[in-house]
Amino acid sequence: MSKPVRSIAVAVVVAASLTSAPAAVAADSEAPAATATTATTSADAFYTYDGSTPLSAYAPGSVLKTRTLRYHVVGIPTPVTAIQLLYRTTDAQGRPSANVTTVVRSLVGDGSKAVSYQSFYDSLDPEDGPSRAIAGNVSLGGLIPNAEALFIAPLLVKGYDVVIPDTEGQRADFAAGPEYGTNTLDSIRAATRSPHTGLGSGTRFGLMGYSGGAIATGWAAALAPRYAPDVNSRLVGFAEGGLLVAPAHNLKYVDGSLTWSGVIPMAIIGVARSYEIDLKKYMSSYGLEVYAKLEHASIADALGRYPGLTWKKMAKPEYADPNSVPEFVAAVNKVNLGSAATPTVPGLIAQGNAGVLEGTFTSPPGIGTGDGVMVAGDVRALARQYCATGNSAVSYDQYDLLSHFGAPVVWAPTALSWLDDRFAGRPAPSDCGRIPAGNSLAPEKPAPLS
Repeated sequence: MSKPVRSIAVAVVVAASLTSAPAAVAADSEAPAATATTATTSADAFYTYDGSTPLSAYAPGSVLKTRTLRYHVVGIPTPVTAIQLLYRTTDAQGRPSANVTTVVRSLVGDGSKAVSYQSFYDSLDPEDGPSRAIAGNVSLGGLIPNAEALFIAPLLVKGYDVVIPDTEGQRADFAAGPEYGTNTLDSIRAATRSPHTGLGSGTRFGLMGYSGGAIATGWAAALAPRYAPDVNSRLVGFAEGGLLVAPAHNLKYVDGSLTWSGVIPMAIIGVARSYEIDLKKYMSSYGLEVYAKLEHASIADALGRYPGLTWKKMAKPEYADPNSVPEFVAAVNKVNLGSAATPTVPGLIAQGNAGVLEGTFTSPPGIGTGDGVMVAGDVRALARQYCATGNSAVSYDQYDLLSHFGAPVVWAPTALSWLDDRFAGRPAPSDCGRIPAGNSLAPEKPAPLS
């Protein structure tokens, strides 16, 4: 059996075994016992910072609350212990905020190495966050982080402690890349500052995430040198796949798609929420109807639900071109990863390029092909940009026969093997000079009203 196949097999066996051994929920001295009932409602007090000291008085990464419980898979408690932390971080607009992360200790690790695993839960509903799924919540959108036990199990088997942040924050700011990044970096800070996790200042970290998790991974790697140099100094590298780079391109790419067009209203809602702008005033009556239906939806609700949906159908006639909406242009430029700094640690970037299999039947001029939702030309351009701006330790894999759904099967074991090598101190390979050309990642420009 090959290493990649064996890794996947181990993950399936471990994740399956976790669900077969119910265990009582434990609690530490800082918080009341958490149960599947108390931990699964938005009213759960653990998620609210209620201290008398202003949140702004705490440094990013400060631990505000702690609780210990059993790791749940689809609502079933397992023997695996999880430590959840409420910590101080920074939102998309640079304001102090509180967020939750989960630390899962390896049974064979010593606390010296950990992986920050960023989930691809992609939701506009805070109830779908990985911390809630781990605490026992069962929801349609929450099935995604439940399924990701298949990715987390092999990390634990190999001796890595795993940190799993709620990357979207407590408002579910879908696709707000900079906030994903700060939530991830401050999660690492919190995990190493808590006396309950077994992690500390000497723990080295790798970043890992696919799709929505790649948004968080990519932004965390890019922001770390300036936002969290203390974390950056302990990063061994970042491994990401199915990456969102320039969201304005992705909206054009999925426009009219049979499968992925539901991402259009999700992105509109996420941008509006993250930056507190009113985009409803530009929507048609049909657009407002779709907006209302998906305002608290997950990607599981949106996929395939609106086949053939376009921006034009959602907008008033005079706003048929999304670039005619100035607030939208300003927001998508803020979440363009191509405008962020170059990471200073090694990176593995992977991208599928068989999107036609998932319903993308045309490629808009200047956009090119992709995996059905992510644009391969954008990802290549980002990798080349990193190489050109000082990071020669960039590897790029393009899976021309795999779509967004198929690529993780190859990416996950590859990413794990790549991270193993970085923790072992082996020199990072480089594809710089061999990565094909990609798209322009220049900021979007406002367009006149039609």
